[in-house]
Amino acid sequence: MSVVVRTIARILVPVILVFGGYVILHGHLTPGGGFQGGAVAASAVALVLVAFGAPAVKKLKAPFSILEDLNGVAFVVLGFLGLGFTFFANSLAGMGGLFGTPVPPGPNPGYLNTAGTLPLMNWAVGLKVIGGLGTVLVLFGLVGRDDDR
Repeated sequence: MSVVVRTIARILVPVILVFGGYVILHGHLTPGGGFQGGAVAASAVALVLVAFGAPAVKKLKAPFSILEDLNGVAFVVLGFLGLGFTFFANSLAGMGGLFGTPVPPGPNPGYLNTAGTLPLMNWAVGLKVIGGLGTVLVLFGLVGRDDDR
């Protein structure tokens, strides 16, 4: 690709990753969540593949595969963590479980710490989606044409 496309890609990739993280982080408050934010962030890998070609993404195959595996395990661990905190929390004594402070009943719009383990699970799902879609995109790049290199 041209120098202009590569320069724009260098500028946009961090912006795309930050926006994907924002969608993941606010998934329990606004439309979106782990899958949607992960798909947005994985589109940065597609942009790198288009702008810089297959050689730029070849070295990302192993990290994306490891990221996908670890976040599948993290999701299961966080699920059990959520069950454990729900089981061991003492609502009569005002103990709030994971974050240590009681959450007032009713809707609490705009507060990030009102969902227990759900934001953490959104992060696990988001990183798993980034790893999975990133791996697929890297594999697409690996089977690309040889004349592009």
